[in-house]
Amino acid sequence: MDVLYPPACIACQDPADQLNGLCPACWGNAPFIQDPSCEACGCQLVGEADDPTDILFCDECMTDHPPWDRGRAVFRYHGVARDLVLGLKHADRHDLVAPFAGWAKSKIEHLVTPQTVFVPVPLHFWRLIKRRYNQSAVIANELADQFGCPSIPDALIRVRSTPSLDGRTRDERFETLQGAIAPNPKRSTQIKHKDVILVDDVMTSGATFTTCTLALRAQGAASVTVLALARVGKHD
Repeated sequence: MDVLYPPACIACQDPADQLNGLCPACWGNAPFIQDPSCEACGCQLVGEADDPTDILFCDECMTDHPPWDRGRAVFRYHGVARDLVLGLKHADRHDLVAPFAGWAKSKIEHLVTPQTVFVPVPLHFWRLIKRRYNQSAVIANELADQFGCPSIPDALIRVRSTPSLDGRTRDERFETLQGAIAPNPKRSTQIKHKDVILVDDVMTSGATFTTCTLALRAQGAASVTVLALARVGKHD
């Protein structure tokens, strides 16, 4: 089959070494987040850690630590990564689920516990009808399958529709999302005392993750780790 249908790069369609992979050029240009990275928001830090086991934070998270326990991200949100994320989000690129989950798995495998459950950031009902799927949920489901953990796609509910957050300031994002996401009372017993890994496609200001984390805390989650496919940096 490889002779008849040789593996193609998921980004540019040039020949690739393996199925669902990147060609050497796209791999070299993919903005993977390397260590050291911020323990709280997952952004890449400048320089090198004196000790690989050191827990480091960016300046913003040292000043104003987010409500979740730790954060991880696979890419910086530009170039090849941005194109792939938008392909999954808006172009029905379900072929990207497996590679995205594989890259994300390496970021969190040491954090998964017997009490871990995966929860996606929810879409509002009408946006879900329009898009037909929640890109965060398909990634969360794939990761849950790989780790053998439960996935709870409706643990959180968008109780009201919100406009796009693109182009809004940090304060505007937080104001827009205030009261927009609530815990699903039908799932509270499945969240209580669990180590939740909260999954979304992109983290910008952290407003969405903050709103979701507070809802999960209200359900009694033991810990919350946020996982984004891509992290918007200060210069991206």
